[in-house]
Amino acid sequence: MAEGVMARAGRAALQWIEGFKQACCLHRVVAFSLSSRTVLIRLSQCFLLNGLIFLGSLFFLHKVVIPMLTWILPDQCEELVCQEIYYGAGVMRLYSFIRSILINFFYVFWFYPLYILSFILSSIWYNEIARLSFERSRQRFRDTVNEQEHLDQLNADRVEKPAGIEGVIIGMSEQAYSALLLSIFYVEVVVTGFIPVIGKAINFVLLSWIYAYYCFEYKWNFSELSLERRLNFFESNWAFFAGFGSPCILAIFFFSPLTSYGVLAILFPLFVLAAIDVPEEEVIRLQQIAWKGEGPRKLPIFYAANILSMKVLQLFPETDKKE
Repeated sequence: MAEGVMARAGRAALQWIEGFKQACCLHRVVAFSLSSRTVLIRLSQCFLLNGLIFLGSLFFLHKVVIPMLTWILPDQCEELVCQEIYYGAGVMRLYSFIRSILINFFYVFWFYPLYILSFILSSIWYNEIARLSFERSRQRFRDTVNEQEHLDQLNADRVEKPAGIEGVIIGMSEQAYSALLLSIFYVEVVVTGFIPVIGKAINFVLLSWIYAYYCFEYKWNFSELSLERRLNFFESNWAFFAGFGSPCILAIFFFSPLTSYGVLAILFPLFVLAAIDVPEEEVIRLQQIAWKGEGPRKLPIFYAANILSMKVLQLFPETDKKE
């Protein structure tokens, strides 16, 4: 019994290492950038907006603005100016209040609007980067196999949906439910960060999973995989995806929230490109063959989020269909 548990733990570790290694193969970014001028432009725009402007503004605030305000409005008054205790204390409180107002003014009228603008533009650019790279990846795949094999692979990956408006509605419903599920899961991620002692470790693992899912979701959407299949595949190979998401989280885990966002906004499209090019099913299948199918057991990562999502949907009244 103990040997079986240790064997599965060892295989989970190997899957984690494989996922980590695949995420770090960022030479794929170079390949995609050289193959598409638009991808290179969008990556440059992400760096310009999120790196140079957003992170540059944070650096300017903390290294220039705040030290300057502290010099102009010091916490301690000079002895000649503040000879009386009560007068000196009042001046220091006034200086601190004015300095706080000016710094908050900087956040409200610059950082938060810039954050919203960055989020919107980056989301648009990420989708375009992923779409162009996916098309390029498919083209390379068609060049290496015959056309019939390519068609068989596409048909195997896609979920059968009704034609016409009904199929569109089903697709939109899946996307809406997926957004709700991931939003609730992200709330779980945030909550775990407040658990004493072990909270940070759990938070790191959950963040690795959710960002790995975000990276692969672009490819799965373009491949028209059903939500049920992608969730089942993700939970069945949880160790691989935990490893894939770890480099991204390691890069932001110890920064402040705003700095973490800026760094993540630069790195995220790079990992999206890595996810699009990695043959995750083939990599995992080869490992399963080596282990004779005895890999890590399925882990219900999204179980609680799925239950809560269904509870939320039950709050909406059902409309009776009229004959």
